[in-house]
Amino acid sequence: MTKPKAKKVERLHEEVARKIGTAILDGTLASGSTLEGEIESADRMGVSRTAYREALKILAAKGMVESRPKAGSRITARAQWNLLDPDILAWMFTGRPDENFVRDLFELRGLLEPVAAGLAAERRTPAQLAEMERCLDAMATLGLARAEGQEADRQFHRLILAASGNEAIISLGSSIGAAVQWTTHFKQAAQANPRDPLPEHQAVFDAIRRGSARDATEAMKHLLALALDDMELPSATAADR
Repeated sequence: MTKPKAKKVERLHEEVARKIGTAILDGTLASGSTLEGEIESADRMGVSRTAYREALKILAAKGMVESRPKAGSRITARAQWNLLDPDILAWMFTGRPDENFVRDLFELRGLLEPVAAGLAAERRTPAQLAEMERCLDAMATLGLARAEGQEADRQFHRLILAASGNEAIISLGSSIGAAVQWTTHFKQAAQANPRDPLPEHQAVFDAIRRGSARDATEAMKHLLALALDDMELPSATAADR
């Protein structure tokens, strides 16, 4: 699967963190297992001990690894991982993401974004409306197959959170934005002819611009339901969970 073209250049320790983090997420490195010693791991990966050590600090800050004196570095239980961290979301969508987590992610978005859209309809500023409209124009012009179009999509959703005027909701903007970016990228890369979601985004915007909280809430629910359908996940059962 190709990666988005608009991608920051990683520093060496960030690249090492990504490689280890991806291996943890896909189960190659299992929770509870202990990583090799610093010297052995750095040599195997062809990096300096400093770069490897800095990579572990990144993973520790995300809750994925814990280091203890004389005991080495151990991979923590999944429950300790910050799964909404933008980097972790990016690593998760490097390959086929965990289907149950994708559903969980959309459940979270379903709880948060319709409420944010309703509040945005009541509290948005003219400047925020203008920014949302620019994002929609970029999505229409560039298309979601391009990284620039995907970035416009991500920014549109973040603007709605910002327009809610609720600090707690706004604080989740980076995580929701990353979820939008990577699910969109995954669909565009995995499907030959992905559905165009622009009409649903336009409906959300129109309701926010009209100041109709009820319509904005319902339009966002509809957008998210179709977006989840677009992921083409198999039907979930209790056993799957």
